[in-house]
Amino acid sequence: MINRRHFIGIGAAAALALVAGCTGGAGSDDTAKSGDFTGDVKGSITVLTNRTDLVDTTLPEYAKKFEAKYPGTTVRFQGVTNYEGDVTTQLSGGDYGDVLLIPNSVARDELGQFFEPLGTLDDLKKKYRFTDEKSYDGQVYGLSLGGIAKGLVVNKRVWAAAGVTAPPKTPAEFLAGLQAIKKSGVIPYYTNYKDGWPLSEFNNQRGILNQPDINEKFPEDASPWQPGKVQYITDGLLFDIVHGGLSEKDPLTTNWENSKPMIATGKTAAMLLGSWAVPQMQDAARTAGADPADIALWPFPYQTGGKFHTQISGDYSAAVSKSSKNKATARAWLDWFVDESGFAADQQAIPTPLSAPMPKVIQDFQAAGVELLDLPAATTNSGKEDQIIKESEIDLTGNIYRQKLVDIARGAAKGTKDSYFADLDKRWGAAQSKVMK
Repeated sequence: MINRRHFIGIGAAAALALVAGCTGGAGSDDTAKSGDFTGDVKGSITVLTNRTDLVDTTLPEYAKKFEAKYPGTTVRFQGVTNYEGDVTTQLSGGDYGDVLLIPNSVARDELGQFFEPLGTLDDLKKKYRFTDEKSYDGQVYGLSLGGIAKGLVVNKRVWAAAGVTAPPKTPAEFLAGLQAIKKSGVIPYYTNYKDGWPLSEFNNQRGILNQPDINEKFPEDASPWQPGKVQYITDGLLFDIVHGGLSEKDPLTTNWENSKPMIATGKTAAMLLGSWAVPQMQDAARTAGADPADIALWPFPYQTGGKFHTQISGDYSAAVSKSSKNKATARAWLDWFVDESGFAADQQAIPTPLSAPMPKVIQDFQAAGVELLDLPAATTNSGKEDQIIKESEIDLTGNIYRQKLVDIARGAAKGTKDSYFADLDKRWGAAQSKVMK
């Protein structure tokens, strides 16, 4: 399910997990400061994709354009259904091809074992967004295939009918809008509780506080569920939505695929997902005979300094395999795909090149007064947050503890918002003290 959150993992157009099918040795400990991409751009590479349904359709159209630019090259695609699991296994075995999307299982300090450095962070960040996401020790090992902005996917027509024509500026304004929508018989907010993963989007809103160093500082905080802090604001809004009867009646029966035509046709008004979901909901509107222009991206209902802020981040990052036998062509494909293929534009994604124009959904988002923040990853505290998550057994990036939050809010589990947040702070704080000592 996790890939459904990304335009790469699901959508109307192609979604690549770029890997090739040549053989090679296992990842070594060699973390050379520059990759060797010398040689002619020719020969074959096989591109592995997690979109098995597009291997023989959309994906080859990109390959044809690349092959036309570089005569004598051939790009083949191989589908991988369980990308994260299977490719992680391939990394261990040493046969992981020419170009691949970096699995989430690869830690930063392991990047140099499996992937060729593409250049220095100082150099590449002048040309591309999201370069620090797959970098280590000043070297960049992967380039994102496009980015997403965090926020609410809404049906503007439904909100306008309830008297709301601009994004609410506070949680209270947002809840009031949902109350007005409920009176019309529309489900105000849809949690997608049963699928679970959409609840994790409440963890992707750190940009709202306009704190550039928040990822560095977050592991240093022993009580992130205190009033005024990002977890209290975001998880608190989820609780208040459900507690106020402003979400679906039975969260145990929600269905992700069914939620698309629901918001597209105005049967529900809002879901916290991000820009990646807008084209999917617009496609659902077209299929249902509704107006795709009804679907828009709104910022999380919170302002800092009188202005909306939202986090942007890259999706999967593509890398050149250290085991590749055709690194010149592999690098050419990677550069071409990021710079020239038009993939990000096809997906209405934030382009990785800084020089490329934003898609309309993001332009409209910015026109609503939203400042986009590419928050740097933690450096000094890199990996500490993951350790606290593991030690505390609070799946901050997942859905389990938020499902319990929803259960408490709807009266299906004991507790209150305050008591649950106090318990989370206690567990988090205990783990944090061990990890950060």
